[in-house]
Amino acid sequence: MKSTVEQLSPTRVKINVEVPFAELKPNFDRAYRKIAQQVRIPGFRPGKAPARVLESRIGRGPVLDEVVNEAIPAKYMEAVRENEVRTLGNPEFDVTKLEDRDVLEFTAEVDVRPEIELPDLEGFTVTVDDVELTDAEVDEQLDELRARFGTLTGVERPAETGDFVSIDLAATVDGEAVEEAATSGLSYEIGSGQLVDGIDEAIVGANAGETKTFTTQLVAGDHAGKDAEVTVTVQSVKQRELPEADDEFAQMASEFDTIDELKSDLRERLGRVKKMQQGVQARDKVLEELLERTEVPIPEKVLDAEIENRKHDAIHPFDHDEAQFAQALEAEGRTLEEFDAETRTESEKAVRTQLLLDTIADKEQVSVNDGELTERIIYQAQRFGISPDEYVQRAQQSGQLTAIYADVRRGKALASVVRKAAVTDGSGAEVDLSELFGAEEPAADAASEETPATEEAAKTPAE
Repeated sequence: MKSTVEQLSPTRVKINVEVPFAELKPNFDRAYRKIAQQVRIPGFRPGKAPARVLESRIGRGPVLDEVVNEAIPAKYMEAVRENEVRTLGNPEFDVTKLEDRDVLEFTAEVDVRPEIELPDLEGFTVTVDDVELTDAEVDEQLDELRARFGTLTGVERPAETGDFVSIDLAATVDGEAVEEAATSGLSYEIGSGQLVDGIDEAIVGANAGETKTFTTQLVAGDHAGKDAEVTVTVQSVKQRELPEADDEFAQMASEFDTIDELKSDLRERLGRVKKMQQGVQARDKVLEELLERTEVPIPEKVLDAEIENRKHDAIHPFDHDEAQFAQALEAEGRTLEEFDAETRTESEKAVRTQLLLDTIADKEQVSVNDGELTERIIYQAQRFGISPDEYVQRAQQSGQLTAIYADVRRGKALASVVRKAAVTDGSGAEVDLSELFGAEEPAADAASEETPATEEAAKTPAE
């Protein structure tokens, strides 16, 4: 087999392949066996008819078709490996010459990773927000913990923000009942914002047994984007009573003996969270500067696929009904044209980011070990509320395991650049991010030292 590579653009090549028929003998043997199983010829058992008998019965054409269809993808991959072509996406094949018993020639046009000239990866200086931790934030965390141990008590008064109510809902659009919007006995915390717009204003001030009506715009379902008249009936009103923030509560809700010790722990945890936020901010700013400094050609086919995937994810909740989706956008004050423009801009940045980080990963010789891959799988499985085994099975079926590996590798590549950056806070003080990103060291050694915080900070923004 002979193959050559023709550069069509910085992001696309044409691979020319010439295969003599002598190399296709194994393909012909498989083709004859396959066709023999499908054709019934008197005097021969299924699959046992000789090649010359098959050709006399069905002709040479079907055999050639089977051979060509099988050989082209395999020979294409062989040419890709031989010429070390870094392909992206699926190729477009074209048979340019087929002379029976002589030669098969074809071309394959495919997007490739462009050659990217990287800037100096050690010359970045970024400024992040100061870590500011107030007593009010600690008290808020304490109140959230108290709420987990709170009790609901019925009250004989009008509903207030923060109360829990049991409600019945019904809605109509143009006088027609909306079945998917009807429910009864629904528990709802007033002010949580988890239901339709306008419901909090309608419920506040209502007593148990009282019915209120308001108008709102639906954002999903068959009537997305349309005004609906919603009727809400308050069945009961309950207020949440929190336990006292004292030593007894600290002993019940934590491993600490006193409320002061518990508050100190909450303050320390909040400090770590804010420190990680600094790391995420530094990561994002380094990436932005990387993208500004680096020219990254975008493969058009890859960009088109990214745009299509994002549109598919956006329209999926609306049963892929573009009219419903457009109505939902209108309810948000946006147009379909604006959505398309935003999606293209976001897709371009995502593709540029992936190509840039892949190049950095190659330059820095970044690798991913089993532990890191497992950690990402567990994290993703928790996000989707399924077991890691089920997540892996789904990823295998959809061919996404390679993408997961690539995402982890890109995150580590970006982290390697952040480690080298000079990071200061708003006050001018140097920020040490080694606790989040680890000290600079060989990838194989650093892998075993990473923590959940490192994993979160090392992710790329697209994740």
